[in-house]
Parts: sequence; C-alpha cells; structure tokens
Amino acid sequence: SHQLEIRAQVANAFLAKFQLTPEEMNTLRGARDGPITEDFFKALGRVKQIHSDVKILLRTNQQTAGLEIMEQMALLQETSYEQLYRWAQSKFKDFQMSNSIILLSLVLTQALEALQDRPVLYKYTLDEFGTARRCAVVRGFIDALTRGGPGGTPRPIEMHSHDPMRYVGDMLAWLHQATASEKEHLEALLKQVTMQGVEENMQEVVGHITEGVCRPLKVRIEQVIVAEPGAVLLYKLSNLLKFYHHTISGIVGTSAATLLTTIEEMHILSKKMFFNSLGLHASKLMDKIELPPPDLGPTSSLNQTLSLLREVLASHDSSVVPLDARQADFAQVLSCILDPLLQLCTVSASNLGTVDMATYMVNSLYMMKTTLALFEFTDKRLEMLEFQIEAHLDTLINDQASYVLTKSGLSYIYSCVQQHKPEQVSTFARP
Repeated sequence: SHQLEIRAQVANAFLAKFQLTPEEMNTLRGARDGPITEDFFKALGRVKQIHSDVKILLRTNQQTAGLEIMEQMALLQETSYEQLYRWAQSKFKDFQMSNSIILLSLVLTQALEALQDRPVLYKYTLDEFGTARRCAVVRGFIDALTRGGPGGTPRPIEMHSHDPMRYVGDMLAWLHQATASEKEHLEALLKQVTMQGVEENMQEVVGHITEGVCRPLKVRIEQVIVAEPGAVLLYKLSNLLKFYHHTISGIVGTSAATLLTTIEEMHILSKKMFFNSLGLHASKLMDKIELPPPDLGPTSSLNQTLSLLREVLASHDSSVVPLDARQADFAQVLSCILDPLLQLCTVSASNLGTVDMATYMVNSLYMMKTTLALFEFTDKRLEMLEFQIEAHLDTLINDQASYVLTKSGLSYIYSCVQQHKPEQVSTFARP
C-alpha cells in the first residue's frame, strides 16, 4: 500500500509537471471558436514550459514518454500559434474602417509578443495589420480632400486648391500627422516584442501603410507645379516639400519608403520648374535689352528683376529647410539672376560714353548691392559688387579730376609734377 501510494504521488507529480490541466486544454481548444483571452497566453506559456522541461526525460530511461510528450506539446504549440494568427487577422479587419486613433487591446500586444517565436506568422501578422491600416489611411486622405472632418470641420482640403501653398501644405501636414499616428500605433502593438529588427519592421510597415496615398498626392502636386504659379511660389513649394521630406524621414527612417520618394520627386520637379522660370526671365531680358534712362539710373527691367530676387530671397530666409540645404540652393539662385543682370547692364551701357557708362554702372551695381545686403549667404557676391563699384568710381574720379585741372589751367603743372622724381633736388638762388 505504501509503495502504491508513493507511485501515485510520483505519477501525479509527473502529470503535473509534463501535462496540461483539463482547464488549460479547454482554454486552448475553445480559442478555435471563441475569443482569445489572457488565460490563453498562460496556457500557451505552460505548453512552452513543458516542451522545454521534457528534454530532461530524453536523458533518462523514459525516452519514449519524453518523445511522445514533446510531440504532443509541439502539436499544441503550432495549433495555438495558428489560432493566434487567424484571430489577429480577423481583429485587423476592424481597423480598415477606422480613420481615427485605433484602440489596441492588451491581448493583441500579447499576441504579437507570442508570435515572435514563429517569425513567419509574425511577419504575416504585421503584413495584415499594414494592409488594413493602408486602406484606412487612403480612405481618410480622400475624405480629408473631398469631405473634410466630422461636421465639416476642418473644411475639405480641395476647397483651397486655388491657393497652391495652402493646398500642398495642408495635404503634407495631414500625411505627416497620419504617418506619426501610424508609427505610434505600431509602437504600441510591438511594445512587448523583444526580437531583433523591430525598428526596421516598424519602418517597413509604416512605409507600406503610407504607400497607398502616394498616387493621389503626386497627381495633385503635379497639377499645381505644372500650372506654373510663378517663380516665387515654385520656390516656396520646393522649400515646403524639402521640409516635409526631412520631417517625415525622421518618422519612417531613410529606408526606401515610397512616400519619401514621391515627395522628393515633387521637390525636384518644383525646383526644376523654378530654375526654368528664372532662365526664361533672364532670356527675355537679353532678348529685348532696355537702354539706360536719361538720368542714368537703374532701368525698369533691372528694378523688376531685383524685386523678383528680393521676393525669392525673402522666402528663402523664412523657409524652415535645414541650413546646409538652404545655403546650397542660394548660390544657384544668385547665379541664375545676378549673372544675367550684370551682363544686361554691360550690354545696355555699351553705347554710352566713358563717364555716362561708369555712372550708369555704379547706380545699377549699387542697387544690386543694397538688395543683397539684406540677406544671408551674400558676402562673396557683395564683395564682388563692391570691387566693380570701386573700379567705376575710379574712372569717374579720374575723369572729374582731369576736367577740373583742365578748366583751372593746372593740367600742365600737374603733368610736370607727375614727371618729378624724388631724387632730383632743386637749387634755389639766394637773393
């Protein structure tokens, strides 16, 4: 009797160590038709523990029992992981219709934590989440463009299509907010996942989610740019696109996100159209060269072009693009406008006399200098203009000095003084 009692205790201890309780088995099997609860993860953790502990039996005489238990637990694990994937897949379908902040339950977070043991199912689950949220983001973007917010607030973005800066800015601002929200959703979903590459997974999924809005965004921005709203607006659009590219890349990373590629393409297009507009303006100036006015002041075409340059540089200074990018653009802008202006002034003054030409050039160059002096990154150009102004002032000074000497009859004495050499000592006779 004592031996049988000991054997019963050993058998019970064995079953408690290497078998699931009826409640745990019912929890795992009931998950096929019912919802997943926290008890399911406790039972799954128990299965994983038994599967790990049963390896001890393989080192003893109970290898047959150990292999059977291991096979049973492995089968239970695979079935449970498959159930988890199917359940998460069904839950993600509810996210397709939600354009607002989604409420992620703790059970979903635990499901992703458990599924990381099966990388393939984990990847499929993330793909399902990304696909569901992609549909929601595209629907939300189209609604923001055409229907506006709940109750008409905010108003539909399309209503501001006549204002290029606000139109493009509102679309990019909406996408920036949506991208940040999707990144937060993913961080909440994967906060308990400890496997390597979680950050890369999040960037990849956010890139997939935002990919759906690229086509409607690109079509609308292209329509604005191709309409040629003017050089200044094109330059402002270019800076706006550059800023949002820099900002959104901080959320989704620099990986090959289609949204970033689309914004960069639109930035390059707007920048190209901007410099084409400047080149066209410069070619028009050279096609019809305006003669200097009677007062030898700056011509109207010069004033108009400097006014254009002033607007461009003002928008450049007020842009929120990083400093290094702004400095790189600045030199190219100045070359496209200032170099044709200098050539225009030189050609228009070619038929003037020496004094009139110098006067006209000083007035024109001074106008350019005062325009550039108000902005940053112009030191080299200001120095160049100052040298040219000094050269023309020297011409005026020499001419005016010659005129005064001639009128006063001192030109002969001046020439004699110039011929005098310091080593020649004059001898004066004493009275």
